[in-house]
Amino acid sequence: MKSTMSACSSTLLLCLFSATALAQQPGGPPEQVIVTSSRIATPLRQVGTSVAVITEGQIEAHGNLSLLDVLRQMPATGSSSNGGIGKVSALRIRGEEGFRTLTMFDGIRLSDPSTPQIGPQIEQILSSGVGRVEMLRGPQGLSYGADAGGVVNLFSRRDDEGLNVDFELESGEFGTRQFGGTVSGRDNNVDYFFSATDLSTDGYNSRLSDVDLRDDDGYANTTLHGRFGFQMSESWRMDVVHRDVKGETEFDGCFAQTIVNDCKSDYDLSASRVSIDYSSESITHTLAYANTQTDRQNYSLGQSAFGASGQLERFEYLGSISNLPGFNLVFGADLEDADSGSTSRDNRGIYLEYLSDFSDFLFFTAGVRHDDNDDFGTNLSYRLSGAYLVDLGADSSVKFRGAYGTGFRAPSPFEVEYNAGPFAFPPAALLSLEQERSEGFELGIEYVLGSNLKLEAVYFDQKIDDVIYFDLLGFSGYLQDLGTSTSDGVELSARYSLTNNLEVTANYTYNETERPNGQQRIRRPEKLANLALSYRTLGDRLAINAFYRLSRDAIDEVFGTTTSLDDFEVLDLSMSYDLSDSIRLYGRIENATDEKYQEVIDYNSAQRAVYFGIKVAF
Repeated sequence: MKSTMSACSSTLLLCLFSATALAQQPGGPPEQVIVTSSRIATPLRQVGTSVAVITEGQIEAHGNLSLLDVLRQMPATGSSSNGGIGKVSALRIRGEEGFRTLTMFDGIRLSDPSTPQIGPQIEQILSSGVGRVEMLRGPQGLSYGADAGGVVNLFSRRDDEGLNVDFELESGEFGTRQFGGTVSGRDNNVDYFFSATDLSTDGYNSRLSDVDLRDDDGYANTTLHGRFGFQMSESWRMDVVHRDVKGETEFDGCFAQTIVNDCKSDYDLSASRVSIDYSSESITHTLAYANTQTDRQNYSLGQSAFGASGQLERFEYLGSISNLPGFNLVFGADLEDADSGSTSRDNRGIYLEYLSDFSDFLFFTAGVRHDDNDDFGTNLSYRLSGAYLVDLGADSSVKFRGAYGTGFRAPSPFEVEYNAGPFAFPPAALLSLEQERSEGFELGIEYVLGSNLKLEAVYFDQKIDDVIYFDLLGFSGYLQDLGTSTSDGVELSARYSLTNNLEVTANYTYNETERPNGQQRIRRPEKLANLALSYRTLGDRLAINAFYRLSRDAIDEVFGTTTSLDDFEVLDLSMSYDLSDSIRLYGRIENATDEKYQEVIDYNSAQRAVYFGIKVAF
């Protein structure tokens, strides 16, 4: 097992799925292997941090076109959208801002350097082409860098030997149409995955205050994603990944001397990554270069209003040493240059993590990271984690675990530049922005009974000092919430296979958030719950799924005045039927009870919608 893990650490993307079968415990079911926690393949039973996994089958069961609608049903994961698919959205893990959620796809960071906080454009990511998701909750400044308050790691599909081709066509409410296809496979020393997806929807009137046009606000997205891997020898491997996204969004509430509701934005992403890996029985090295370019253009009444472009260049080195006396080491370095068009900034980081390997039931990790930022100097981040396993016999066990981590976020070049520019005025113009600093810990317990039952309970407590925010009351620029903002709560999760054909999964999160002034942080529901039922019959050819989502006790803020958001409950239903080994018919009903609700004040959410599709595989 130890040599397998060493080899996998240099080819994480290739080994991700095959390692699951290799991690089987004697007499027990295969065990999941994850790579997101410490960046090398690690059996989930040894991990002391909170990681949730979504498989390709679960993504297909949900059926949602937007990946955001799948992710929001994970534990301690909230989201908000300004009017539906393709509109400005945020994914918040444990109550933290969406731009603190690092999002990656096959190793490419989907951070947008043209945005104010260099965060991911989560609304531009479609679920098509995603084969697996690993979500890491809590401060992750150790190996992923300062801004990572949580990690969403996406992987394309990995196939066995041979060529696999599939096409998919879907249509439904709001004039929605999606067509896509993939080509993937593996042949001797080569593996590959290529996908293309084209989505268009007329949408609906996204904003309540649009009483003049009352027009539909549509969205179009064309996404190309490719991954090519070449095993050059037993020890050497090369991977190349490229992603291209073009999004066009219609929305309400832009400016053309006054507020108007004929608005449009164009989004272009071009991102590439190449990596070279070396692995031996006990040593691995990975050297990678990635380049991400984004361009955004906004239009009011058909005329260009403003635009922004950015480039993110990143050099990475990742190494590991195993078979040391009682421990393994993971270490790395990275250089990132963020260019927002008018300003550029470098950040250099190095890190080292110790992973214990002296016991089959007790596991520790300890790591430290040093960052050197061009504008804000040096910073030190660290993370500790531990897990203790108790074997109860009869294929059951209990795991006690805990983790503590720190991080920081330097003010983005845009935030600094805006406060120094002509559009800022006091108090923002007089403020010299300081770094945000974060820390958090968690304590958890898990009970597992074979592959039939898993129960999990986690308490978490996170703090961020001097949160940077835009002055929505006076529009003076960027201010800091001087003091400590907190987010703490409890996560409860369960998965139970009632029969071979029926499975139920559920999670509940109580999340209490507070600003330094004692007020609740906006758009963070105190209570989130999800319940999913999955039933398969007719020799697994027919699958029926139900997804129920609940949100309680959230607030929003408009011009400095806080307003309670309505509680809501949403039910989605999906069904698929395999006509043959090659043809699948499917359909779903989103918001089956036609719940009317708002996640952001003045923005509508979709009413009941029905969709049908067909997938043909060769």
